[in-house]
Amino acid sequence: MTPYVLVLYYSRHGSVLNLARAIAKGIESSGIEARLRTVHASDDSNDMPYPEVSLDDLTQAQGLALGSPCRFGLMASPLKSFLEQTSTSWLKGELIDKPACVFTSSSSMHGGNEATLLSMSLPLLHHGMMLLGVPYSEPGLLKTESGGTPYGASHVSGTTSENTLSEDEKAICYSLGKRLGQTALKLTQ
Repeated sequence: MTPYVLVLYYSRHGSVLNLARAIAKGIESSGIEARLRTVHASDDSNDMPYPEVSLDDLTQAQGLALGSPCRFGLMASPLKSFLEQTSTSWLKGELIDKPACVFTSSSSMHGGNEATLLSMSLPLLHHGMMLLGVPYSEPGLLKTESGGTPYGASHVSGTTSENTLSEDEKAICYSLGKRLGQTALKLTQ
Protein backbone atom coordinates (compact mmCIF):
# COMPACT_ATOMS: atom_id res chain seq x y z
CA MET A 1 0.00 0.00 0.00
CA THR A 2 1.22 3.49 -0.84
CA PRO A 3 1.86 5.53 2.31
CA TYR A 4 -0.40 8.51 2.86
CA VAL A 5 -1.29 11.17 5.39
CA LEU A 6 -4.97 11.44 6.23
CA VAL A 7 -6.46 14.94 6.12
CA LEU A 8 -9.67 14.47 8.08
CA TYR A 9 -11.99 17.44 8.32
CA TYR A 10 -15.54 18.59 8.94
CA SER A 11 -16.65 21.75 7.16
CA ARG A 12 -20.10 23.27 7.22
CA HIS A 13 -19.53 26.37 5.05
CA GLY A 14 -16.27 25.58 3.24
CA SER A 15 -13.65 27.40 5.31
CA VAL A 16 -12.25 24.28 6.98
CA LEU A 17 -12.34 22.49 3.61
CA ASN A 18 -10.17 25.28 2.15
CA LEU A 19 -7.71 24.88 5.03
CA ALA A 20 -7.67 21.10 4.43
CA ARG A 21 -6.84 21.58 0.76
CA ALA A 22 -4.03 24.04 1.59
CA ILE A 23 -2.56 21.63 4.14
CA ALA A 24 -2.82 18.78 1.63
CA LYS A 25 -0.71 20.79 -0.84
CA GLY A 26 2.00 21.10 1.80
CA ILE A 27 1.83 17.38 2.60
CA GLU A 28 2.16 16.41 -1.05
CA SER A 29 5.09 18.81 -1.54
CA SER A 30 7.04 16.55 0.83
CA GLY A 31 6.54 13.54 -1.45
CA ILE A 32 3.75 11.65 0.33
CA GLU A 33 0.11 11.37 -0.69
CA ALA A 34 -2.49 13.46 1.13
CA ARG A 35 -5.82 11.62 1.37
CA LEU A 36 -8.74 13.94 2.14
CA ARG A 37 -11.71 12.50 3.99
CA THR A 38 -14.66 14.00 5.82
CA VAL A 39 -17.25 13.01 8.39
CA HIS A 40 -20.96 13.04 7.77
CA ALA A 41 -23.52 14.94 9.83
CA SER A 42 -27.23 14.19 9.72
CA ASP A 43 -28.04 17.73 8.57
CA ASP A 44 -25.49 17.74 5.71
CA SER A 45 -26.34 17.41 2.05
CA ASN A 46 -25.06 14.29 0.30
CA ASP A 47 -22.78 16.15 -2.12
CA MET A 48 -19.57 16.07 -0.07
CA PRO A 49 -16.47 16.70 -2.22
CA TYR A 50 -14.49 13.88 -0.57
CA PRO A 51 -15.45 10.41 0.69
CA GLU A 52 -16.56 9.79 4.23
CA VAL A 53 -13.75 8.56 6.49
CA SER A 54 -13.51 4.98 7.70
CA LEU A 55 -11.62 3.67 10.70
CA ASP A 56 -9.27 1.90 8.26
CA ASP A 57 -8.45 5.26 6.64
CA LEU A 58 -7.28 6.43 10.05
CA THR A 59 -5.37 3.37 11.24
CA GLN A 60 -3.58 2.79 7.93
CA ALA A 61 -2.45 6.41 7.57
CA GLN A 62 1.14 7.39 8.29
CA GLY A 63 -0.03 10.66 9.86
CA LEU A 64 -3.11 12.78 10.49
CA ALA A 65 -4.17 16.39 9.92
CA LEU A 66 -7.44 16.95 11.81
CA GLY A 67 -9.67 19.95 11.07
CA SER A 68 -12.91 21.33 12.46
CA PRO A 69 -14.79 24.60 12.74
CA CYS A 70 -14.84 26.23 16.17
CA ARG A 71 -17.85 25.35 18.27
CA PHE A 72 -17.51 27.36 21.47
CA GLY A 73 -13.82 26.46 21.76
CA LEU A 74 -14.43 22.81 20.87
CA MET A 75 -14.44 20.71 17.71
CA ALA A 76 -17.74 20.15 15.89
CA SER A 77 -19.90 17.25 17.07
CA PRO A 78 -19.66 15.17 13.85
CA LEU A 79 -15.86 15.05 14.11
CA LYS A 80 -15.96 14.33 17.83
CA SER A 81 -18.48 11.56 17.19
CA PHE A 82 -16.08 9.88 14.76
CA LEU A 83 -13.19 10.11 17.23
CA GLU A 84 -15.38 8.57 19.92
CA GLN A 85 -15.56 5.46 17.73
CA THR A 86 -11.80 4.92 17.87
CA SER A 87 -11.61 3.14 21.24
CA THR A 88 -10.61 -0.16 19.62
CA SER A 89 -7.72 1.59 17.86
CA TRP A 90 -6.74 3.16 21.17
CA LEU A 91 -6.80 -0.20 22.95
CA LYS A 92 -4.60 -1.72 20.22
CA GLY A 93 -2.25 1.29 20.14
CA GLU A 94 -2.68 1.63 16.38
CA LEU A 95 -1.96 5.38 16.29
CA ILE A 96 0.97 5.47 18.70
CA ASP A 97 3.96 7.43 17.37
CA LYS A 98 2.19 8.69 14.26
CA PRO A 99 2.57 12.44 13.64
CA ALA A 100 -0.51 14.65 13.74
CA CYS A 101 -1.55 18.29 13.51
CA VAL A 102 -4.78 20.24 13.94
CA PHE A 103 -6.47 23.11 12.12
CA THR A 104 -9.63 25.17 12.56
CA SER A 105 -11.73 28.12 11.44
CA SER A 106 -13.91 30.52 13.40
CA SER A 107 -16.24 33.29 12.31
CA SER A 108 -14.52 35.97 14.40
CA MET A 109 -11.01 36.85 15.56
CA HIS A 110 -11.85 35.85 19.13
CA GLY A 111 -14.05 32.92 18.19
CA GLY A 112 -12.09 30.25 20.02
CA ASN A 113 -9.46 29.21 17.47
CA GLU A 114 -6.70 28.43 19.96
CA ALA A 115 -9.05 26.75 22.43
CA THR A 116 -10.45 24.59 19.63
CA LEU A 117 -6.96 23.60 18.47
CA LEU A 118 -5.96 22.65 21.99
CA SER A 119 -9.17 20.69 22.63
CA MET A 120 -8.74 18.83 19.31
CA SER A 121 -5.24 17.85 20.43
CA LEU A 122 -6.42 15.94 23.49
CA PRO A 123 -7.79 12.80 21.75
CA LEU A 124 -4.67 12.68 19.59
CA LEU A 125 -2.44 12.76 22.66
CA HIS A 126 -4.56 10.03 24.27
CA HIS A 127 -3.88 7.92 21.18
CA GLY A 128 -0.13 8.44 21.66
CA MET A 129 0.26 10.50 18.51
CA MET A 130 3.09 13.02 18.13
CA LEU A 131 1.57 16.48 17.88
CA LEU A 132 3.18 18.96 15.50
CA GLY A 133 2.61 22.69 15.59
CA VAL A 134 3.75 25.63 13.50
CA PRO A 135 7.25 26.81 14.42
CA TYR A 136 8.01 30.53 14.39
CA SER A 137 10.45 29.91 11.55
CA GLU A 138 7.30 30.17 9.38
CA PRO A 139 7.24 33.92 8.53
CA GLY A 140 3.46 33.95 8.06
CA LEU A 141 3.01 33.21 11.75
CA LEU A 142 4.67 36.50 12.67
CA LYS A 143 2.93 38.56 9.97
CA THR A 144 -0.62 37.23 10.08
CA GLU A 145 -3.41 39.60 10.99
CA SER A 146 -6.06 36.89 10.81
CA GLY A 147 -5.53 33.17 11.46
CA GLY A 148 -2.56 31.05 12.37
CA THR A 149 -1.10 29.98 15.71
CA PRO A 150 1.82 27.88 16.91
CA TYR A 151 -0.81 25.25 17.90
CA GLY A 152 -1.96 24.76 14.31
CA ALA A 153 -3.33 26.45 11.23
CA SER A 154 -6.43 28.59 11.60
CA HIS A 155 -8.63 30.98 9.67
CA VAL A 156 -11.08 33.76 10.50
CA SER A 157 -13.91 33.29 8.02
CA GLY A 158 -16.26 36.14 8.96
CA THR A 159 -19.82 35.71 10.16
CA THR A 160 -21.07 34.72 6.71
CA SER A 161 -17.86 32.97 5.60
CA GLU A 162 -17.05 35.92 3.37
CA ASN A 163 -13.31 35.89 4.06
CA THR A 164 -11.09 33.75 1.86
CA LEU A 165 -7.81 32.39 3.16
CA SER A 166 -5.23 35.15 3.45
CA GLU A 167 -1.79 34.66 1.94
CA ASP A 168 -0.35 34.26 5.44
CA GLU A 169 -2.97 31.64 6.34
CA LYS A 170 -2.17 29.73 3.13
CA ALA A 171 1.55 29.86 3.90
CA ILE A 172 0.96 28.59 7.44
CA CYS A 173 -1.19 25.72 6.13
CA TYR A 174 1.39 24.80 3.51
CA SER A 175 4.22 24.91 6.06
CA LEU A 176 2.30 22.78 8.57
CA GLY A 177 1.33 20.25 5.89
CA LYS A 178 4.89 20.04 4.61
CA ARG A 179 6.21 19.50 8.14
CA LEU A 180 3.64 16.77 8.75
CA GLY A 181 4.44 15.05 5.45
CA GLN A 182 8.20 15.20 6.02
CA THR A 183 7.81 13.82 9.54
CA ALA A 184 5.55 10.99 8.35
CA LEU A 185 8.10 10.05 5.68
CA LYS A 186 10.98 10.05 8.16
CA LEU A 187 9.05 7.77 10.48
CA THR A 188 8.20 5.27 7.73
CA GLN A 189 11.86 4.71 6.78
